[in-house]
Amino acid sequence: MKTSPFEAASRSSLSSKAYFLIRERILRGQLRPGDVLSGRLLAEEFAMSHLPVSQALRQLENDKLMESRPRAGTRVRIPTAEEVRGRCIVREALEAQSARLCCMRAAMKERLDLLRMAEQLDTLYDRFGRDNDSELQFVVHTHHLELHMRIAEHARCPELKEALEMNQVLIYNWFFDVAAERRSLPQGFHVQLLQAITGSDPHAADEAMRFHVQYGVEATLQHIVPQSANDWRLRRSQDRHSTEKNVESPEPLSGEM
Repeated sequence: MKTSPFEAASRSSLSSKAYFLIRERILRGQLRPGDVLSGRLLAEEFAMSHLPVSQALRQLENDKLMESRPRAGTRVRIPTAEEVRGRCIVREALEAQSARLCCMRAAMKERLDLLRMAEQLDTLYDRFGRDNDSELQFVVHTHHLELHMRIAEHARCPELKEALEMNQVLIYNWFFDVAAERRSLPQGFHVQLLQAITGSDPHAADEAMRFHVQYGVEATLQHIVPQSANDWRLRRSQDRHSTEKNVESPEPLSGEM
């Protein structure tokens, strides 16, 4: 039977909902690299059919946040060292140019707003470093993404901002930071970056962003890459109970990134 346009739209909406629910759990650290997911159990939890959940998992796999193998299952992706370094290279190239253009083109009010956002973000990072609260962690990374996208917005190059979004540059950084359990940064880390970006020297802004992006990459590699990429069946057995426990949670997450 041919699917009606209404049914197709409904499935697309459910697929999008499932996609953001699962992605949020990854970005919250509730699903960690190597954790195996059951499409059937997720469909039961989300009160939807298996099809939109399968579509969501495929999209997450296309986004390189999930990976699957025949007869082994689907799990949160375990990045390789080459992948982490490669994502860093892409982020550095795009964000260094974003910082340079923002330095050249941002209005005075926009510069002051960026500095204010940086101060707020550093304050949040300081609190998170002391409290290690999972909800605060999500707030910290949300503000971090917003700050960097605002820099791109004030660069006044829509194509550059689009490239940052389409390549999910900041989502991967978020994923890596959560997976590596990074809880603190040097004091005033983002204020120092924004002081360079809101200054008068585009070259200094470029260099400051490159340093900012490269900071902590090796520490991230030490935390998330050593896991074996060939332990599918072992992790599937170990994580089955954990996955079912997550599914039985009485308060499912909601909201889009």
